[in-house]
Amino acid sequence: MPEPLRKIIHIDMDAFFAAVEQRDNPGYQNKPVIVGGAPDSRGVVATCSYEARKYGIHSAMPSSKAYRLCPQAIFVKPRFAIYKEVSSTIRQIFYQYTTQVEPVSLDEAYLDVTHNELCQGSATRIAEKIKQQIFTETGLVASAGISYNKFFAKIASDMDKPDGLYLVTPQQGQAFVAQLPIGKFHGVGKATERKMHNLGIKNGADLRRFSLPVLQQHFGKAALFFFKIAQGIDDRPIKTNRESKSIGTETTYPHDLEQSSEIYQQLSELLDKALAKVYAKKLYARTLTIKIKYHDFQQITRSLTFNKPIKSQLLDTPVFRRLLQKDRIGQSKIRLLGITLSSLENQINYYQQMDLFD
Repeated sequence: MPEPLRKIIHIDMDAFFAAVEQRDNPGYQNKPVIVGGAPDSRGVVATCSYEARKYGIHSAMPSSKAYRLCPQAIFVKPRFAIYKEVSSTIRQIFYQYTTQVEPVSLDEAYLDVTHNELCQGSATRIAEKIKQQIFTETGLVASAGISYNKFFAKIASDMDKPDGLYLVTPQQGQAFVAQLPIGKFHGVGKATERKMHNLGIKNGADLRRFSLPVLQQHFGKAALFFFKIAQGIDDRPIKTNRESKSIGTETTYPHDLEQSSEIYQQLSELLDKALAKVYAKKLYARTLTIKIKYHDFQQITRSLTFNKPIKSQLLDTPVFRRLLQKDRIGQSKIRLLGITLSSLENQINYYQQMDLFD
């Protein structure tokens, strides 16, 4: 007996951080709210309300530019502890409907309700109930996309925002992807979009005309995904336990860093913060990556992999100096520093290996 077609729901909270701020501060309602850096800082927009989006403001935009576009906007410093708390409440709602939940971030998740018997098995009705329960329990609005794979569910959740509910059936899949602009494809960034356009690929129908070998010549490993999705095929499963591939932290400084001693001190502090996140997840890391953005916006990364788990006492200043010895440390001003830890491994597995091999 063949497997039934999957029923996938993608839930995406609408302007999540800004919506929480408007909920908790009645004076912010129906006004342009920007969550992120202050307008006179080097910070960026984390998210903004729909009232602010009317002015062309979007996430990752420099806060200074957002201020120029909308001087009357209310700039709010992020309250991540509150957002995580609300996200946890929403996630618990998901688990009332299915155990097959794949959180993507604080404000979105995929749910597989293929074998769910609630609402007579209707994924659309289940999505409606989830949206209503989220609003009842948190006062926040979510959009939902429903389809037979993750790609279409993700695209569908963005179709009628805010408070959207959009279904793409198996019968509609081929036609839906054919008319979809290539820039709307999840996973296609600005650079890939330009490359597609240069090849004459403006939408899914154009993409479908290209063979897999030709796509591989231009897009490498991503070609298979593009080839299959042009046919409406996306076999990616719901991953209920998403493994972290890397963990990191970075800071844009209000004033440029110049002194090498100060730069290395900041790197040490960032490392401690990154390690705290790694340890909180009961993991170890063996690869260190340093990210530097100079005052002229030139950006570099430098990586080093160790044969033992990284600890703060292992990485003193000489290690940083060795990793950055060919760069402009102390010679050019720096506006941003970041530390990323990867090659992650479960602590329990590591200790088991030590017992086995030592």
